[in-house]
Amino acid sequence: MTPQSIGLALLVLGFILLVGKVLRIKVHWMQSLFLPSAIIGGTVGLLAGPEVFGKIASLLGTDMFASGGLFTEDMIEVWKTLPGLLISVVFATLFLGQDLPGPKRVVELAGPQLSLGVAFASGQYVVGLLVAVLIITPIFGIPYMAGALIEIGFEGGHGTAAGMIQVFEDLGWSEGGDLAIGTATVGLVGGVVIGVGLINWAVRTGRTKVVHETADRSREEEIGLFRNDEYYPAARMTARPSSIEPLSLHVAILALAIILGQLMLSGLQLLETTFWPDFKLLAYVPLFPLAMIGGIIVQLVLKWTGYDHMIDSQMMARIQGLGLDLLVTAAIATVSLKAISANFWPFLLLCVAGIAINTFILLWFTPRCIPDYWFERGIGDFGQSMGVTATGLILMRIVDPEGKSPCFEAFGYKQLVFEPFFGGGFITALMTPLIFKFGPWPPLIGMAVLFVIALTTGLFYWGKDIDQKKLRASYKKNVAK
Repeated sequence: MTPQSIGLALLVLGFILLVGKVLRIKVHWMQSLFLPSAIIGGTVGLLAGPEVFGKIASLLGTDMFASGGLFTEDMIEVWKTLPGLLISVVFATLFLGQDLPGPKRVVELAGPQLSLGVAFASGQYVVGLLVAVLIITPIFGIPYMAGALIEIGFEGGHGTAAGMIQVFEDLGWSEGGDLAIGTATVGLVGGVVIGVGLINWAVRTGRTKVVHETADRSREEEIGLFRNDEYYPAARMTARPSSIEPLSLHVAILALAIILGQLMLSGLQLLETTFWPDFKLLAYVPLFPLAMIGGIIVQLVLKWTGYDHMIDSQMMARIQGLGLDLLVTAAIATVSLKAISANFWPFLLLCVAGIAINTFILLWFTPRCIPDYWFERGIGDFGQSMGVTATGLILMRIVDPEGKSPCFEAFGYKQLVFEPFFGGGFITALMTPLIFKFGPWPPLIGMAVLFVIALTTGLFYWGKDIDQKKLRASYKKNVAK
């Protein structure tokens, strides 16, 4: 593989992403589902690649396209490598340029939201591991590690799923990475479709406080473009271009965060091999959660030294968005349909179980945990627990287009505590190696305890002032309608 072939692979990947955007503009049902261009483009790449076009061509009698479809084999190999690299970019940018309030203030502002978020994440592990222990492993012979796929794909999204591909390969179950990508796709599409359906239901039954009828979206919102007369600043200039291009400065700072993450990971792995040579747990931990910690360290140091103004959060968001778009496009374009088809029923069981637990937590637990604006605040976590943070933000914007409720603020502060652990954080990174090393029961018991704690704090601490009798009466009244 030559540098030219790598560069060509990146150019073609960008072209596929553009095709996805054009389809988003032209195809109405894709607009209705809020499908991101990266999902559409990745699907186009998958259809034109060896998994679909290549297989069809082989059935028609030619093996010319078997290794790459309409692409070259080198392109496919480059695309398979990209997700594992770009996920560190996505996670390292999470806290760069952000204000980091103290833990106490975060808990006070977003305590109920944190209980809700932990209930979603730990509940996915509980349900997934139970399905694995009771059905999938004994009947289909799939490793217990499948029990982690719901949280990896749903809560973590495509970025986390792609980042775990190498982990599954190292643990001897390469199909797990493809199933994780497939689960993430089901979660993202399901999060939007089910979320919009629940919003319409909530509006009709009077469960929303801000909107009382679904707002009409403009044509620009449907196709995902701004009008000529709209102004939305993409970023703020923090350095004079005569000294360094501001984008270059932010990329350099991002590189420092990832390097710090790699140094921390290498140090931890060295300690493990030195003092616990037979343990081999950190050897399977990916880089991206440590890259996120590296970003936090860089942000804190810059703040302490008075140079935090050098980082613009919007500029970091643009870099993160670029990394995530390329990551998702490449991950979907190279997913193995053979792995999903060979494990279709276990895959279907996990997806159904994940959707069921998320819907239950939103509709039963959320109104009993969050005192006010429960649906506006809960639908954001539902969207995140099904797809990605952006899905949650989209759903919150539908139910609170002008920010009249505290849903965005509470969600944002919850993320500061939540992200380092779930949805691609340390617990997500460690759970699969833990299941591999110790079996399903210790992680299942641990997540079950955490799930019960989240429910208990939500019901009896944050939700203690909610009149449960009135809540039940309201439910009966709306059901009667």
